[in-house]
Amino acid sequence: MGNIGTVRAMFKVTRVTRGCRRGGMGMGLALILALSGCATVPQAVRGTSATPQQDLVRVLNAPSLYVGQEARFGGKVVKVTNLPGRTRLEITSVGLDDSARPQMHLQSDGRIVAYVNGFLEPADFDHQWVTVVGPIVGTEQGTIGQTHYTFVVIRAEGYKRWQLVRQIVAPMGPPMSPWGWDGRYGRGWGPDFGMGYGYGNAEVENVLE
Repeated sequence: MGNIGTVRAMFKVTRVTRGCRRGGMGMGLALILALSGCATVPQAVRGTSATPQQDLVRVLNAPSLYVGQEARFGGKVVKVTNLPGRTRLEITSVGLDDSARPQMHLQSDGRIVAYVNGFLEPADFDHQWVTVVGPIVGTEQGTIGQTHYTFVVIRAEGYKRWQLVRQIVAPMGPPMSPWGWDGRYGRGWGPDFGMGYGYGNAEVENVLE
């Protein structure tokens, strides 16, 4: 969560922000630390290896070298096929961030096939963003349109379907001075005492949670 102005739940965080302004520098620092906290990989896709393979381009160049290695890939599901006892997910892979979220703004670095034990409802996964983790088991020949393609295949031992949500990024003002204002006359003590004022318009962006 890189921007300390990020507001995920507008009403809730707005109230916290105002509270920090009234509470002074200590509360302001607490808000900064809370909003910029450490990235955490969800338990479902943490895997068993400290550093699962996440470089699909490297794997595509020599897939046989990585058979048996744990990998973690993510992206958008473009095809769901229900098979006896398992479900086949075809995924357009993109790079992951530090929390194993697919980075939606990146170009795809290739496609993978992930086999998940059991039945997955296609309506719940088709064109959704997912992250999968598990061992690489080889490759599979297939097509994309009329083009032949070699898919890297993993046996998914964990997966996470991400929810696409909107968040409000609130602009943050300049840092507060030790006296509770932003360094300009007329902006200091009062009900908005604290971290400084926001300047400019808030922006809305799509994120995965």
